[in-house]
Amino acid sequence: MLQKIPSLALLALLPALLLGPLGSRAEEMTIADTVVKLPLQEGVSMDDAVESMKLRANVLNFKLVAHQPLYKELEAMGVPSKRVEIFQFCDARIAHEMLSESLDFAAYLPCRITLIEDKDGQAWLVSMDLDRVIAIANLPPKLLANASKVRDAIREIMEAGASGDL
Repeated sequence: MLQKIPSLALLALLPALLLGPLGSRAEEMTIADTVVKLPLQEGVSMDDAVESMKLRANVLNFKLVAHQPLYKELEAMGVPSKRVEIFQFCDARIAHEMLSESLDFAAYLPCRITLIEDKDGQAWLVSMDLDRVIAIANLPPKLLANASKVRDAIREIMEAGASGDL
């Protein structure tokens, strides 16, 4: 439980971290403004989406470094839950370069994509909007190119999952 508290605190502060101090545009921002969401297309099952994401990540040389079926943990605790799974992907070389630039990037590693079913039964893929992080990171050109590569790969993995593209 102690491990989850810093993550929740970081999520609560994310709008301010991404847009600056209170009194700026952060007051106008909602948490929905900090994420990218893709609905699964009609006919694409959640299992199809998972397989498509794994296959696309492999093609892009991104490793699935962690998988957390949160809904199973909740059910084991007696808490009814719709399906929620967190997938963490990483390109270790790029991660190393980013961490060499600044330890602050550790808070953003690895890249997460959550598969979640909403209250109406619609399945979604949700991830942090890396464009917002890249915009404030003030990266040197090589790292900017790598950050853009990661952003593009995560989006491609999400798009493959949402469309069921193998």
